[in-house]
Amino acid sequence: MSADTITRAITERVKDAKSGTLFFPGDLLELGSPEAIHTTFSRLAESKQLMRLAKGIYLKPKIDPELGPIKPSLEELARTIAEREKVVIRPTGSYALNRLGLSTQVPTRVVFLTSGNPKNIKVGRSTLVFQKTTPKQLAVEQENIFLAIQALITLKDQAENPGVLRRLTEVLAQQQPADIRGGAKLAPQRVARILYQIAENIEKNSHG
Repeated sequence: MSADTITRAITERVKDAKSGTLFFPGDLLELGSPEAIHTTFSRLAESKQLMRLAKGIYLKPKIDPELGPIKPSLEELARTIAEREKVVIRPTGSYALNRLGLSTQVPTRVVFLTSGNPKNIKVGRSTLVFQKTTPKQLAVEQENIFLAIQALITLKDQAENPGVLRRLTEVLAQQQPADIRGGAKLAPQRVARILYQIAENIEKNSHG
């Protein structure tokens, strides 16, 4: 396929796509050489038909009349990549703290545990990190219980702070204590002990 034909084919795909669609040049290698494909994407970015979010990732942006181009959040981008690569990802670190309301700081380095390969993706001034982990760490099904485990791991010596325990008790109040204890069995011993205490507090509150 000639360079002109590759350019036309990719341009048509971009034109037909909905605003907000992410494009990965690596997915279009059936059209021709990587060099020709990447050149086409670069030209589409220069002409503002696409926005380059990161190396090998482009966006057909939604345009807000007042705000201009709307970019996906780092989590939306991470979940799109995970779906594309057929891997599991789960939030951890300071991002888990933010999700639970234990921190108001929005991290510029967002870390996800993954069943796939580790990688760092620079997105503007932020970094999206995929950190490979074991199946055991990803086995907790309930999102809030998983986030609580990751938050307690991240907080280390601050994990037993009364304010932290109150917040996690609030977050997990709608979970079954049996599910919390089940998640605790997949957590480090120190974290498990705290989760057992939270499950006991929730049971007491429900009977009180």
